[in-house]
Amino acid sequence: MTATGASAPLGIAVVGTGRMGCDHLGRIGRSVGGARVVAVADPDGDRVKEVAGGLPGVSAHTDPAAAVAAPGVQAVLIASPGPAHEEAILHALRRGLPVLCEKPLTPDPEGALRVMEAEQRLGRRLVQVGFMRRYDAEYARLKELLDAGGIGRPLFLHCRHRNASSPSFFTSDMLISDSVVHEVDAARWLLGQEVTAVTVLSPRPSSAAPEGLADPRLVLLETSGGAVVDVEIFVNCGFGYQVRCEAVGETGTARIGDGHAMVVESGGRWGGEIDQDYTVRFADAYDRQLRSWVAAAARGRVAGPDAWDGYAAAAVSQAGLTAARSGARTPVHLADRPPLYA
Repeated sequence: MTATGASAPLGIAVVGTGRMGCDHLGRIGRSVGGARVVAVADPDGDRVKEVAGGLPGVSAHTDPAAAVAAPGVQAVLIASPGPAHEEAILHALRRGLPVLCEKPLTPDPEGALRVMEAEQRLGRRLVQVGFMRRYDAEYARLKELLDAGGIGRPLFLHCRHRNASSPSFFTSDMLISDSVVHEVDAARWLLGQEVTAVTVLSPRPSSAAPEGLADPRLVLLETSGGAVVDVEIFVNCGFGYQVRCEAVGETGTARIGDGHAMVVESGGRWGGEIDQDYTVRFADAYDRQLRSWVAAAARGRVAGPDAWDGYAAAAVSQAGLTAARSGARTPVHLADRPPLYA
């Protein structure tokens, strides 16, 4: 508590100063109250010094363990590349610190299981995964409708996930592990069901796709409740960023993501704008996610998608990668769900 009786801002260490790390850095303080960044980490020493130099009182580190252990750190936000997540998470858990980790929790389900084992030894959930669509207003309305039985038992989810272009480092595997993973979590959350099998179909690649990139793809997910989810992933569509989802139930349908923004009619034409970036389309969701996490972390806990959700998504992604290579329907094998995540 401060001298005035107000709670002191939550001290956060941000691990990773790439695009998402810097996006979170900008939101903390600008859009999210009750928190401040006290340490940043990145293996690129010049970059992390440059980032920290623009933030008063923030220490710069090339080792995530040093950032996590820095004075004043009470919570950890991880936005480094996926292969580095597990190490940083375990450093935080050893110190009993709440974590917000960008997806994927880990690149493989085995790493996610190790994270869950560490949490279980502590006896409390401290890890939240950055599946920000759960905080999007449209997704939340669709979830409420489905939970209330507003369109009857869900039969299908039709999902579309399109990017204007893919970064130079993007691979065919990343279409599933880094992009479709969002639909995997959204489907599990919306339906309240686990994914039991994955099939991946690949048409002839788009002429706009870089050499060797299998883009687009159609991913079919089967669920434990008998629903089917189809995901069109197209990361070089050329015209913008679109995320859409239509739920088809026994008594009706519901669709989100149509982008009902301003429509201009002029010169014999009508139209609007298409978002070009996910940080624009989901700006409000990222803000809501951070506010929720900060509020929970200040009480020493987390309240959003947990390590089990990260593990389940990793298991589905692994099955999806196998399905993409084999061309065959691939079952998803999940470990028994520990009581901590019930």
